[in-house]
Amino acid sequence: MNLNKRGIINYLLLPVAAIFYLLSTFRRLFYQIGLLTTHHFKVPVIVVGNITVGGSGKTPVVIALTNYFKRCGKKVGVVSRGYGGIHKKGSLSVNDNTLSLDCGDEPLLIAIQTQAPVMVNKNRPQAVIDLINRHNVDLVISDDGLQHYSMGADVEICVVSGFGNGFYLPAGPLRESKNRLKTVDFVLQKQLKLCAFVNAKTGGEKPLNYFAQQTCHAVAGIGNPAEFFVSLTKLKIKIQPHAFADHYFYKPQDLLFADDYPILMSAKDWVKCHSFVNDKMWYLQVVADLDADFLTQLEAKL
Repeated sequence: MNLNKRGIINYLLLPVAAIFYLLSTFRRLFYQIGLLTTHHFKVPVIVVGNITVGGSGKTPVVIALTNYFKRCGKKVGVVSRGYGGIHKKGSLSVNDNTLSLDCGDEPLLIAIQTQAPVMVNKNRPQAVIDLINRHNVDLVISDDGLQHYSMGADVEICVVSGFGNGFYLPAGPLRESKNRLKTVDFVLQKQLKLCAFVNAKTGGEKPLNYFAQQTCHAVAGIGNPAEFFVSLTKLKIKIQPHAFADHYFYKPQDLLFADDYPILMSAKDWVKCHSFVNDKMWYLQVVADLDADFLTQLEAKL
């Protein structure tokens, strides 16, 4: 869509955005004054979220924190809404063998890369309760959930990567006011460290310069495909970009190309292609770069 046309549409949507703002503001107020119930739990809950829609980098932070606390000897579990998955009712335990179609791409990626118990339920408090009861965890991390006020949080972490045009949904990306940043415990700028290219079929790794000066297909069905494409270009890869909708579930024919070029994708895309990967497919492994001082301050709050 033409950028000017998109801007006009955004301005036309401002009355709807105003209604969204009022509804979200009153909803939060109702929780604050007790008209709506906030549930609290017997173990600490860390919420990692954002105030915008789209790829702010919160899932890599969840993965990094989960692995960090596991190394510290904690029994960590993760809860998620399971956005994009078809599971609708009750809690679904996610492990390596769960289909991303059922649970969504992010919960499956977290389960694979942390080997921690992951519970998917649109009812966040129930997800926490079931996670504690079924897996006896002593720390819960919520992937997203800053706006889920029914789930009491002991620590709130907001990951930010910009605020777009500064408008509320649907005219812009904001889910809450930027003043919300003043009430969370930590604000993290999106900071991802590129690690390696991992073969989608064999798990073998290659260094970041492995595809330099090569022509490759770049596939992304994530919140910000352009950011992924820029990362590959900075690695001096000659890309043929293929952007899909966020949380898009791939079919084998989506990745059938007439040539034999390597196919590069994000880790979130990789978990959606498990059933038909081949050795021409690679994903770019990234990790959240968490500051030691931040981790020390976070532990002090638990």
